[in-house]
Amino acid sequence: MFNAIVRFSIRKKLFVGLTTLFLLLGGIYAMVTLPIDAVPDITNNQVQIVTVSPTLAPQEVEQLITFPIEIAMSNIMNVEEIRSVSRFGLSLVTVVFKESVPTLQARQLINEQIQTVAGEIPPELGTPQLMPVTTGLGEIYQYTLNVAPGYEDKYDAMELRTIQDWIVKRQLSGIPGIVEINSFGGNLKQYEVAVDPDALYSLNITIGEVFEALSRNNQNTGGSYIEKVNRAYYIRSEGMIAEMEDIDRIVVTNRNGIPIHISDVATVRFGSAKRFGAMTIDGKGECVGGIAMMLKGANANVVTTELEKRVEKVQKMLPEGISIEPYLNRSELVKRNISTVVYNLIEGAIIVFLVLIIFLGNFRAGLIVASVIPLAMLFAFIMMRLFGVSANLMSLGAIDFGIVVDGSIVVLEGVLAHIYSKKFRGRTLSPEEMNAEVERGAAGVVRSATFAVLIILIVFFPILTLTGIEGKYFTPMAKTLVFCIIGALLLSLTYVPMMASLFLKREIKDKKVFADHFFEKLNRVYQAALHWCMRHVRMAVSASFLALIASLFLFTKLGAEFIPTLDEGDFAMQMTLPAGSSLTESIEVSKLAQKTLKDKFPEIRHVVAKIGTAEVPTDPMAVEDADVMIVMKPFKEWTSAKSRAEMVEKMKAALEPLEDRAEFNFSQPIQLRFNELMTGAKADIAIKLYGEDMAELYTKAKECATYIEKIPGASDVIVEQAMGLPQLVVKYDRAKIARYGINIEELNTIVRTAYAGEAAGVIFENERRFDLVLRLDYDKVKDLNLDKLFVRTTDGIQIPVSEIATIDLNSGPLQINRDATKRRIVIGVNVRDADIQQVVTSIQQTLEKNIKLQPGYYFTYGGQFENLQNAIDTLLIVIPVALSLILLLLFFAFKSVTYTLVVFSTVPLSLIGGILALWLRGLPFSISAGVGFIALFGVAVLNGILMINHFNEVRKSTRHRMCTSRIIRESCPHLLRPVFLTGLVASLGFVPMAIATSAGAEVQRPLATVVIGGLIVSTILTLLIIPVFYHIVNSVVMLRHSKLKKLFGFGVVTLALICVPLHADAQESPRTISLEQAIEMAVQNNPRLKIATTDIKRVRATRGEVVELGATEFSYSWGQLNGTERNDKESAVTQPIGSLLAPFYKNVLVNKQIATGTYYREMVEKEVKAEVKRAWAYYLYAWNLRDMYKEQSSLADRMQKAGELRYQQGEITLLEKSMISTIASDMRNKLFQAEEELKLSASRLQWICYTDESVVPDETTIRLYPVSIETFPLSAAHLNYFQSQVSEKQAMLNIERSRFFPELSFGYVRQNILPEKGLNSWMVGVSFPVWFVPQRSKIRQAKFECSMAQTQADANVRELNNKVTELRGNIRRYGESIRYYNTTALAEADHLIKAADLQFRESETDITEYVQSMNAAREIKKGYIEAVYQFNIAALEYELYHQ
Repeated sequence: MFNAIVRFSIRKKLFVGLTTLFLLLGGIYAMVTLPIDAVPDITNNQVQIVTVSPTLAPQEVEQLITFPIEIAMSNIMNVEEIRSVSRFGLSLVTVVFKESVPTLQARQLINEQIQTVAGEIPPELGTPQLMPVTTGLGEIYQYTLNVAPGYEDKYDAMELRTIQDWIVKRQLSGIPGIVEINSFGGNLKQYEVAVDPDALYSLNITIGEVFEALSRNNQNTGGSYIEKVNRAYYIRSEGMIAEMEDIDRIVVTNRNGIPIHISDVATVRFGSAKRFGAMTIDGKGECVGGIAMMLKGANANVVTTELEKRVEKVQKMLPEGISIEPYLNRSELVKRNISTVVYNLIEGAIIVFLVLIIFLGNFRAGLIVASVIPLAMLFAFIMMRLFGVSANLMSLGAIDFGIVVDGSIVVLEGVLAHIYSKKFRGRTLSPEEMNAEVERGAAGVVRSATFAVLIILIVFFPILTLTGIEGKYFTPMAKTLVFCIIGALLLSLTYVPMMASLFLKREIKDKKVFADHFFEKLNRVYQAALHWCMRHVRMAVSASFLALIASLFLFTKLGAEFIPTLDEGDFAMQMTLPAGSSLTESIEVSKLAQKTLKDKFPEIRHVVAKIGTAEVPTDPMAVEDADVMIVMKPFKEWTSAKSRAEMVEKMKAALEPLEDRAEFNFSQPIQLRFNELMTGAKADIAIKLYGEDMAELYTKAKECATYIEKIPGASDVIVEQAMGLPQLVVKYDRAKIARYGINIEELNTIVRTAYAGEAAGVIFENERRFDLVLRLDYDKVKDLNLDKLFVRTTDGIQIPVSEIATIDLNSGPLQINRDATKRRIVIGVNVRDADIQQVVTSIQQTLEKNIKLQPGYYFTYGGQFENLQNAIDTLLIVIPVALSLILLLLFFAFKSVTYTLVVFSTVPLSLIGGILALWLRGLPFSISAGVGFIALFGVAVLNGILMINHFNEVRKSTRHRMCTSRIIRESCPHLLRPVFLTGLVASLGFVPMAIATSAGAEVQRPLATVVIGGLIVSTILTLLIIPVFYHIVNSVVMLRHSKLKKLFGFGVVTLALICVPLHADAQESPRTISLEQAIEMAVQNNPRLKIATTDIKRVRATRGEVVELGATEFSYSWGQLNGTERNDKESAVTQPIGSLLAPFYKNVLVNKQIATGTYYREMVEKEVKAEVKRAWAYYLYAWNLRDMYKEQSSLADRMQKAGELRYQQGEITLLEKSMISTIASDMRNKLFQAEEELKLSASRLQWICYTDESVVPDETTIRLYPVSIETFPLSAAHLNYFQSQVSEKQAMLNIERSRFFPELSFGYVRQNILPEKGLNSWMVGVSFPVWFVPQRSKIRQAKFECSMAQTQADANVRELNNKVTELRGNIRRYGESIRYYNTTALAEADHLIKAADLQFRESETDITEYVQSMNAAREIKKGYIEAVYQFNIAALEYELYHQ
């Protein structure tokens, strides 16, 4: 098929040329119209629900708003995560959907659930609303309204905010791709009615009456129309308030016919809503600005361009002295990143072009291959546009033109090698001959080149299956590279042969160029190295695999991170003030911080602080928090620092004087937004502590932070401000409320209206609308004074609210964060000058060692670390799939498992260079590096395919069979140039990315480093190791098909079996028993079982102590007792009965103890049976090992005799004879050791069975114990024993509690009190402890013991679970080894023994090779016996803890 395509391309040049022209035109159009952005959008598929309720505290927001919404959202399908933030006046619930759910469908599902939950949230508390459809890349344009000098007095904060809301925002909102213009800062204009509380009281008017008057006197209506003659007149009433005087004239009520107006009880003025956010800039004070938020999936480049054009128009519409000044524009970052990509691509193309021209030795050939680069790139642009892939740092950043043109290089090198061979030297080919020879030259290599390129393609296809953040990052890269390679492959099959037949010189001259001289010298060095490797095969192979093992060890020292941090050029600083700080304090601190940074660092262009929450609260910050954007000048203009890390440290040092007022943490704008949206935390590592009590969570989080700060690499450690919100709590006296006939709703309305304000309507100024708000005059009620608020009773009397309420100052939660419907607090940690994996490991170890959590409290780790773990889990699936696909395609190419494995050996060997390159450059392993390894695997296989294919073609091309060594000697000089060129071009194409320092280079650097280092080492090892492996496998194949095997193989085996001496044991034969008999003997005789049984009987005997009466007391008294005479007598008998409940609980305790003993006996019985089976398995292992050494010793003895004979005949030297004798002695020693071990195993079996006579198993065949690892129940005996111990402690606790119950006693008294005799009386007594402290202490001790027993039981179950899981893994591992021995290795060992013995008898091999063969076979058999023993031991352990 491939040859037909080449033939068609050469013969149909016009068709190929026109197709190429169309490709050129279509590619240019696609390139011009392709969407452009800085980085891929990695924001997950989420919908945010916000509810604004300005008067509710965090506790009420959580209970009344957040919790109902969370419950409703949890019923939606395909939801991955639900998290929420509840803070003063705001609820924000984030619902994360699976990526497969369309955004609009997700919002529709959310809307439906909001409708169902709307009835549970009172309307006055707020209405849940969906946030705009935007992402972490949505904040593309941020600006402030700048006031020109001299106009500062004309435009205050309220006027600027009005201009922003009603001019700027409205004009910018209509741009396609803009979903929201979010206003920030300034004062929101309101018409405020500031009520005087004293005037209200004096006129006996309530604030509710004022509110009702305002509401009823601000409305328009219509009266339909009337007809007059032939016209219709429409009726319209105008009752809307138009100016402040209209408000003053509104009548509240009448007193004795005198109207009381609003002006009598209040002052009407312009006011502003309570602010929960502000904006400051450059230390100059407050300002007003906005953030343009882009629609999810929109083209950032187009949107920013349109936005800039619209801003220019809006500038002309603004009042005099006002201008829009952008301080953060995404287009600048896009331009920087795209310029980095473009420069790298151009530099890479130039390097590839120069290398091709120099080393191909043909200028025209170099131009042909180089022309493939832009054409393949244009093809990729077309496909990117068709599949919706945008041009950004990741999609274009990993293109290596060296890899792209590898197929073209191989095809053109094959053409050049064919037409410039000795056959055509000195000739001038005709066009027809040129076409035919180009076709023949290309046909020889086109199949190899196509398969090699297909393998490169296949390794990138698994990357397309990546999901999550890593998928969004690297899928565009994989798609673009696949598109580019597919285009280059098509061009190498069509365009390159056509151009070669047209433009290569037809005059063949024997003229050497620089490339020829270079490769001649290189070939001499290569031949010398290859000759050494062929002579020292073992050393060469061992050195390669030792280098691989060393590199894998080095890999464990690299560390890991998710994705290298992209340099955005600007900084984002998080400023956090102590909990409870006011907005005024936040503004003041931000001004000081901005001024400090602007004064000390000339590199800073602007410092803009966004404090608290914006109008659209996508980021629910408190007034104590601020996101400070530090806009920097270009890096080349920096003078204060030489790196970003150094600049951050200097900025932090400059802000140290403010550390007592605020904490400062540094990040980057996009990175900060991504972290927050993806994980709910603005940090690289988010340590989440879950629990119930917010105060306990906050205390433990603070304790954790003190330990984390001491860990190297962990910086900017900050605990979420969860507690410390000062709250003035109004507590109502319900008894007094009931007495006065007032309700809570009325009181709440008064408090809310007085201080927060209540909107009584809307006032229009043309198109603009402003709220009409009623509240108490702030100047007269600066403090929460309930004496100023009055409420009317049912009797019409006004009483102050202080009469029925009190005020307490409490400290409550600042905000309540929930994740998966559980409360949690986050400790944010940024990583600096360290890799994230090592930092997280250190944090985990430190917290486990030093922090003790209450039950129900636990840690999880999120942020970039969570993403890294998910990505590694994905790569552990993707990379094996890629390797499997490579193996499959190699098998299709060679149709031979042997050659497939030979070529595949280049894959692990290529790891050496990649790991070494990362280590030398000090780069940690990241997902970028992982993708580099995947790309490296495909390129590494390409050269191996070329070499093996060439070897096989040379073998088939000759009439007589050539030896493998000759094939390698003749082929390798011809293979040096194409192999060297493909590796060199592919690695040099990545050089610009590896050394780039411009914007965005951080992400490309690990990938390029891996490919360059891996290809350099892989190319060298391919040229040296592939010929060695080829020689090895062909030698083994020839040995397997030798005639000696057919003639003497079975004879050698038969002779070896006959020569094995029979075992004779002079001692008395021991008794043979079966496994069942051994188990029965052990169960009957084992002392542990006897002790356990006796202990059960002992516990049963304690039932007699259940009912325990006290000692019976007898007493006799005489003398003067109660009478007048001194001869009185008294006899008394007293019997204490004790508590009536104690016997019941004691009986329960005895039952529990019996159960514990029973379960313990069952557990011991299982362990005894397992010990017998282990001893049984050990005996079988020792017997088979002894049997193997017995056979080997016999063979060694025969070899020694044969060696003596050959030495006498002069066939071997004295050294070889001594070697044979030494081996025979060693075998006899090992046989002795094996026999001693067999005796030891028999003794162990006898001891475990607890019998006096010698016993041995009745079988000696080593076999696998049957075991099933499909089910996973744990051992019932162990679980019951653990739980019974807990129940026993609980019973003891109940006994201690029963001692609080009264104890009874009975008595009888007989008296003789003269002159009376025979006086009888009965006595009933009740006793109970008055001093109960000691008994209470005993109960507490019993509780602790019960808790300790439960904890120990849980720990035992966990340990048992882990043990069973570990044993399942061991069983699978050993089972796989046994399968390998049974299917391959044992048969190979038998064949090796037979072949070696046969060749030794025929004197066709020397002593050294024979000994090596015998040793190898022995080690295989020994390994099999040991594997079966290890499997059986693991199976027995699994049976013990499992069933």
